Amino acid sequence: MFPVGPGAGPARPQPVFPPRAQQVFARNYPETPHRLDHTLAQHDLLTLDSLASLATRLPDQSVEYNCGDLPIGIDGKPGATGLGIAETIRHIATSNSWAVLKNVEQVPAYRSLLLSLLEELRPAIERRTGAMLRPQGYVFISSPDAVTPYHFDPEHNILLQLVGSKVMTQFPAGDPRFAPDTVYEAYHTGGARELRWNDDFAAEGTEFALQAGQAVYVPVMAPHFVRNGRVSSISLSITWRSDWSFAEADARAFNHLLRRLGFTPRAPGRWPAGNRAKALASRAIRRLSPRKSRAAQD
Repeated sequence: MFPVGPGAGPARPQPVFPPRAQQVFARNYPETPHRLDHTLAQHDLLTLDSLASLATRLPDQSVEYNCGDLPIGIDGKPGATGLGIAETIRHIATSNSWAVLKNVEQVPAYRSLLLSLLEELRPAIERRTGAMLRPQGYVFISSPDAVTPYHFDPEHNILLQLVGSKVMTQFPAGDPRFAPDTVYEAYHTGGARELRWNDDFAAEGTEFALQAGQAVYVPVMAPHFVRNGRVSSISLSITWRSDWSFAEADARAFNHLLRRLGFTPRAPGRWPAGNRAKALASRAIRRLSPRKSRAAQD
C-alpha cells in the first residue's frame, strides 16, 4: 500500500482529463457513477503491439485471457482459448477473446503513465476520501461482441475507453438485491468476485455507452458487466483504494466471521460511514491468526 503524492508522475503539457471532466468527477465522487471525457486514446504504450510485448513481461498471475463469447452470468472462471497471450492480443479482432493485463504498474513506463493520470484527480479524491492508496492499472483487450461477465471490484475505478466501443451496465453498490452480503463477505475472505446473474436485474441497471475518448467511474463494489461493440476494443482501468474502502473490506471479513458463529450481522455502511469498529476488530483477529483474509491482501 502506498499513497500517491504530488509530482508522482511526469508532467503533461495538457491534462488527460479536461477541466470539465475534473469538475464532473469532483461533484460525483465517490458514490455516484458518471461518464467522463479524456484525451488518452492512441497512446504509444497502449497499442496492440506494445500490449502484446507488455503481456510477456508480466508475471503469469498478472495475465488472464479466455473466450469472449460468454454469457452475462457465469459460474466460476471461464475457460481458456488455446492461444498464447501475445497471439491473442495481436489478433484480437479475430481471436474471439477477452484479455486483461493486471497491475501494469509493475513495469516502470506504465507506472509513470498510471500515476500521471491519477495525479490529475488526486486533489478531488483526497478532499473526499483521504489519501489515495495502492494505485493499480489494468488493460482490457476485447474481441468484437465480447462480454465481461457480471462481477464487482473492491477498488475505486475509472475505465477509460481507448479503441473501439463498449457498454458497461452498472447496478447500485451495496444493494443486496444485486449482490448478497454473503457474496461480498466470501470475497473478502478468499472467494471469487463473479456474481450470480438474474435476468430480472436487467431493467434496473444503468447503461454507460463508451466510445474512444470517454470513460466511466465505477464505485467500490458496484456490480457491473460489460459488452463490447462490433470492433475490437482496448480499455484502461485506473484504480485506487482509500482508508474507507479498506475499512469496508475489513468489516465484510468480520461479518463473515460473525455469520459463521450464527449471527446475522448488519452490512457495513456505504461512504461516508466509517465502519471503524468492525474494521478494527477484523484487523485485530487477523494479527492473531496465521491465515490472511482477502481483505488484508486487497
